[in-house]
Amino acid sequence: MSMKQVDLSLTKSGSDKSLAAEILEDARRAKWYTLGLESFGILTAYGIPVVKTAFAKTEEEAVKAADDIGCPLVMKIISPQISHKSDVWGIRLSLQDADEVRAAYREMMEDIPEKRPDAVLEGVQLQPMLSGGREVIIGMIRDPTFGPMLMFGLGGVYVEILKDVRFAIAPVNEKEARDMITGIKTYPLLAGARGSKPSDIDALEDTIIKVSRLVCDFPEIEEFEINPMMVFEKGMGALAVDMRLTLKKN
Repeated sequence: MSMKQVDLSLTKSGSDKSLAAEILEDARRAKWYTLGLESFGILTAYGIPVVKTAFAKTEEEAVKAADDIGCPLVMKIISPQISHKSDVWGIRLSLQDADEVRAAYREMMEDIPEKRPDAVLEGVQLQPMLSGGREVIIGMIRDPTFGPMLMFGLGGVYVEILKDVRFAIAPVNEKEARDMITGIKTYPLLAGARGSKPSDIDALEDTIIKVSRLVCDFPEIEEFEINPMMVFEKGMGALAVDMRLTLKKN
């Protein structure tokens, strides 16, 4: 399936609903109901900042992308059948040069088919390694009674371990988005506990509002999450690193 490509290095101030609609329509036409990194354009269409990202279908494309982005890099497998990439060793971290990029690409293409023979491997995605931020999750589940329920909490492994998240019914305004952030038990980590520098709460609030608009605009989105989103020091913004959404089949 060929997804709509956009310049992921750009961040739009508004939203481009038509671009997001085109990406989702392409997915439905191909009967692809779980979308991941290949659909980053949906975030960009709604002005949500994303980490610089390159897609490669061959080993040589991966090496060229690594040269364009610069090392160290993260490499992730792209497959519509694989939503949890770490389960099949579909993620490689801290790749330092072209040789490591080649080796990681070959290992994925050789090893993953043994673990998931049903999976179609579309290629790999490369991003720079990010440091100095905190991981958060911004998501949505569509409740049959209340509609889209937004979720916010610390991201990465902390979601499973701490189960410290806050929910709100979309759409939300600025105050409601801020309450979601400050309402988690671990908010002091974002606010700057024990002398650490505070995170960019304004950037998180802005992203929650944009996610709220996205999921309200497209009721066919059943589940959605940005995990992780890296939030940096106050004034330095936040970047979506990974995403996943599920479309209704009917």
